[in-house]
Amino acid sequence: MVDVFLQTVPFFAIIGLGYLAGRLGFFPEVATAYLTRFVFYFALSAMLFQFSAKLELAEILDWNIILAYLAGTTAIYILATIVALLRRQSVPVAAVEAQCAVIGNTGFLGIPMLTILMGAEAIGTLMLILAVDLIVFSSLIVILINGARDGQFSVRIIATVAMGLIKNPMIVAMIAGLSWSSMGWGIPVVMNEFLSTLGAAATPGALFAIGASLASKSTERMHVAGWLSFCKLILHPLAVTGFALFVFSPTPYDAGIIIAASALPVAGNVFMLAQHYGVAPQRVSASILISTVISILTFSMIVGWATAL
Repeated sequence: MVDVFLQTVPFFAIIGLGYLAGRLGFFPEVATAYLTRFVFYFALSAMLFQFSAKLELAEILDWNIILAYLAGTTAIYILATIVALLRRQSVPVAAVEAQCAVIGNTGFLGIPMLTILMGAEAIGTLMLILAVDLIVFSSLIVILINGARDGQFSVRIIATVAMGLIKNPMIVAMIAGLSWSSMGWGIPVVMNEFLSTLGAAATPGALFAIGASLASKSTERMHVAGWLSFCKLILHPLAVTGFALFVFSPTPYDAGIIIAASALPVAGNVFMLAQHYGVAPQRVSASILISTVISILTFSMIVGWATAL
């Protein structure tokens, strides 16, 4: 457990460095926004394409992995939604809170960190988790918010969801990489070096951007943010553990990966959605801040246990 914690310290230290740079004003919000855009559209996409271009879809497509993660995530999503509705929150607010309770920072934190902690072969499983988060739950929040505001489910909502998926560079990179692999094309040396060099910027860039973005996060409704952080860091991995070990039974290695991924702190893209729709952005901001700080300890503990499965 201590060894895993020491391995994660450099990752969280880079987050801390980004936070310090943001708080001191050395790295303002506009710089953070552009660094995030660089990582999101270029560095992380290059990493995902390079990884997926070396994989076969048949090799990574495991329904036991998908269903175990989906079932555990859905259980906590429903729980968080019920709690929000019992507090007489609106459907859009309940949707945002549920998103905080289950959507971890798989793209910016999980893939860079877990491929180092658990091995490069973890990427296939992580891509499945990322796909579930983006295709199922990122679509669901758009449907719920727009449906609640319009009073009905419409073709416009479907179009909004579809365009969001089409424009997401992580989905595009994974599909492009798997398509490249399916054609039987190897990656030429020059192209591989280009992707390696660009993709290498994803890990430090993403971690620094996370820290810098936390510097501008405000806190509001701390008791709610604490509850959502508890859901994300404790209840979510527990639920995924239950479905992985006792219902769907993926391999112990894959079970460890999805359990570890479910212990990641709240993703930054939840804040982007909340801010875009004007639904409780400060609450999401506080949840990201609290869950990221606490995950320094909880994530290490859960990864240490998950790697021993």
